[in-house]
Amino acid sequence: MSKNVGKNASKKSDKKSGAAPRNQKGKRPADNEATPQTRADAAPKAAKAKRPHRTRKGHVPKAITNREFKLLIKPDGLERRRNVAALQSFMTDFCKKQKISYLPNETAATGLRNIIFYDTPDEDLRDHRIILRVRASRQDLWVDEWCEVTLKCRHDDFDTAAKFDPTPHFEEEVRFRMRFKEEILRGSDPQTHRRVYSNNAIINTVPIDRLDKNRIGEVYPIFPGLTALAVDEAKALGKVGGAENTILEAALPLGIIEFDEDVVAHCDLGVWFRTAGVPLIGELAFAYRVNEKNRKNRKAHARADKFFGRLQTALGDRLATGSTKTALVYGKPE
Repeated sequence: MSKNVGKNASKKSDKKSGAAPRNQKGKRPADNEATPQTRADAAPKAAKAKRPHRTRKGHVPKAITNREFKLLIKPDGLERRRNVAALQSFMTDFCKKQKISYLPNETAATGLRNIIFYDTPDEDLRDHRIILRVRASRQDLWVDEWCEVTLKCRHDDFDTAAKFDPTPHFEEEVRFRMRFKEEILRGSDPQTHRRVYSNNAIINTVPIDRLDKNRIGEVYPIFPGLTALAVDEAKALGKVGGAENTILEAALPLGIIEFDEDVVAHCDLGVWFRTAGVPLIGELAFAYRVNEKNRKNRKAHARADKFFGRLQTALGDRLATGSTKTALVYGKPE
């Protein structure tokens, strides 16, 4: 048999067995030696592995602390208690059909709070996907002396959201919490969704009097991460939409949804009003904490994703267009 015939036979044998291709000298590479083909194949896999985005069904990146699913609801009739009760009944029946455990909250009280967004006249924060929000609780007509202040970067790109540092700085000891949220919103097509990532610093109790800031530079010492935006510190800082654009939010806990014993979500209805009795928009949401115990429970996370898609179909024409309530305040998509 000629040498050429022997080489051809060896090549055919290599193809059938799936063995690594021989080099020019007719030898196979060692197991730890990359061939031109294996190097080309390995490069995209290595790059993909570094990305913190969701790559497998039910996979939740390590940085995520919370998962929140949000659907905007048309405001019509949401100021009436019987319509809210009907939505509660709907959730009970829907979860039963989906064979998902749901415990309705029959005794929860509705919480009231003022919602205010701050930005420059040119909306520099908005342009950088930064949100500065204040929530002040109310007891009936009266506003509390303390409020919650949140600074966040909310972006479609995981890396961009993660890069921003919202950590607050105070001379005295102030309690705050950091949250990196995966927010799942309604997609453009039925039963689809869009993911955004929200990197949050939430200061629990801030005296209302300390919110009297007229320039963005006055906020830089509290949130040093804002200096990275390179916005002129002399620029004015005020309420988005003007002094009268304060939102009144009614927040009602609807119940508890159990996707698994360690993946339990609270389900809430939020209704925004510009004036009492005239709802602006509603939001039906459910959310749960992600920790080291439940992070790898991909089956439960995938079940929550599937539930969210089917919930959109079930709500049908009750869904409002748009993605977030914040977009309504600014008057443009987020």
